[in-house]
Amino acid sequence: MTAIVKAMRLVILESPYAGNIEENVAYARACVRDSLSRGEAPIASHLLYTQPGVLRDEVAEGRQWGIDAGLAWSSKAEATVVYTDRGISRGMEYGIANAERAGRPIERRTLLALSLHDRGAP
Repeated sequence: MTAIVKAMRLVILESPYAGNIEENVAYARACVRDSLSRGEAPIASHLLYTQPGVLRDEVAEGRQWGIDAGLAWSSKAEATVVYTDRGISRGMEYGIANAERAGRPIERRTLLALSLHDRGAP
């Protein structure tokens, strides 16, 4: 049996991680949900690679590995999506600069007044 898969737009998702990690992770999850609701397949490397037992963001070498691994996907991405409600971090600036150098479209978005609690999974 062959499944028919709807084509989703591949995007690199940028949102803050460092600082208030707990709030930033909750925000990033809401951003992933928003991106999915738009028919996109986002990669949010700052959520993926910072999980326990993978990499530690506070270790410079591990942080760079995570950034580089996330950006390695960029050659496949159709856009870089930057969620700006919580500001632009240094890591996000790095991702934006990478998109600019590659000529990849950059889209800025906000979740506006939507409560993170209202953006849970169906």
